[in-house]
Parts: sequence; C-alpha cells; structure tokens
Amino acid sequence: MNETIALLQRRRSLAPANMTGPGPSAAEIETLLTIASRVPDHGKLAPWRFILFEGAARERAGRIALELKLADDPALDEAGRAAERTRFSHAPLVVAVVSRAAPHVKIPEWEQTLSAGAACMNLVIGAHALGFVAGWVTGWCAYDRRFGAAIGLAEHERVAGFVHIGRPKLVMEDRPRPALGEIVTVFAA
Repeated sequence: MNETIALLQRRRSLAPANMTGPGPSAAEIETLLTIASRVPDHGKLAPWRFILFEGAARERAGRIALELKLADDPALDEAGRAAERTRFSHAPLVVAVVSRAAPHVKIPEWEQTLSAGAACMNLVIGAHALGFVAGWVTGWCAYDRRFGAAIGLAEHERVAGFVHIGRPKLVMEDRPRPALGEIVTVFAA
C-alpha cells in the first residue's frame, strides 16, 4: 500500500492531556510549518499565520487563560483552575493557526477560512508523518477576544485551531468511523 494512504488511514487525534515530550526539533518545526503553509490558497493571500507556544510560553498562555476564566468566574474550583493553568502545557509544542480571512474584491472570506482549516489539517498530518501525534482543538480560548488580544491577534484575526504536537503517553486505539453509506450520496444525472 502507498505510504501516504497508509498514514491517512491510521491517523487519529490524541487529546493534549495524553501527550508528552520530546517535541519536534527546530528543523522539524520548520518542516511542519512549511507543510502547513502548502494548502489551497486562492489568490495567494496566505490568509493564515502561526503562533508557536513552546517551553515557558505554554505556561504563560495557561496563566492568561486562568486569569480570564477567574475574571468571569471568581469561584472557579481548584480542578478548574488547574485545567486552565495547564491548558497549553501538556504537549511540548502548541501551534495556534490564525485565520486572517478578510474582505477581498475577488476571494470570498469563506475560501480564506477554509484555507486556514486546511493549514491546520496539513499541520496535523505532517506531525503524524514525522512520528509525532497531534490534536487540533479550539476550546473557549479560540473564541475569546480577550485571549486573542493577549496572544497578539489583530481585531480581524481568529484562531482556527490550537494544534498540540507531542508523543503519546498511551497506546492509541481507533474510534468508530461513520459508515460511508451514511455520509455519501450520489447526485444523479
């Protein structure tokens, strides 16, 4: 079987809490970001960019998340506080894929947004191809304008996903997938 097809057939996401290090090297990160940026991009707009969270920056992002959560819910229990504090620190590398979709005379914003999603998926597939595991998640931080501002997003930018990349702490088992008969229709002539 073709190596690429085999990879795509076995690829599955792993929750960040089930990841550990070591993470990708600087050269591997460059490879991953190069792969992530080779997606359909009508108009050559590069309607996405990447923010890397490594080392202490992961803990800083968690502290920001905790501060914002506490501003909304000062009575947050200790388990909730710990979850926010460690939100970005399970995997050794977290890449925020930022959608820069904006009005354009020719290219619909929807196509630009889809391109950012494709960048997320290429990043996930690239990580698996290099022997890592990955999980593409959003969570409340992806939608919170305060968090976005704190990590450097411009007003028109949005987080398409936080892609956590690391090594598995456990043996990954596949999950049930939809039967093609339930999700495929054929448009008749």
